Amino acid sequence: MSASCIFCKIVKGEIPSFKLYESAKTFAFLDIGPTSKGHALVIPKYHGAKLHNIPDEDLVELLPVAKKIAKALEVDTDGPDGIGYNILQNNGRIAHQMVDHLHVHVIPKRVEKEGLIVGWPTYETSTDELKSLQEKILAKMDQ
Repeated sequence: MSASCIFCKIVKGEIPSFKLYESAKTFAFLDIGPTSKGHALVIPKYHGAKLHNIPDEDLVELLPVAKKIAKALEVDTDGPDGIGYNILQNNGRIAHQMVDHLHVHVIPKRVEKEGLIVGWPTYETSTDELKSLQEKILAKMDQ
């Protein structure tokens, strides 16, 4: 854990939180600056800023806990009154990460103007560019 990290302080109980879940490796709590009602954060207790900084064994519970929270918020109901949700994880300031401790957001989406608002810009590419990129990624994944 990092002495100066706000999320590490929450895990240690130095800063109060609205805890939703805790295990030996994972902690979940309500976001105090929510973008919608029920917005929660799921974090590993292991301190690391980005996804690739966290050992695999400390990542195992993150999505299952996010799923439990989503189900508890009844976001998986069908029909016109059903609630959607976003699972979001940002890495680095340019990707909108504000706290340098890996965290997964569970963001309920009840109405258009509440919750996560996403723009999804695309850029033009070619099959040759995609094939070249695929080869580069696969070569590095084997390492």
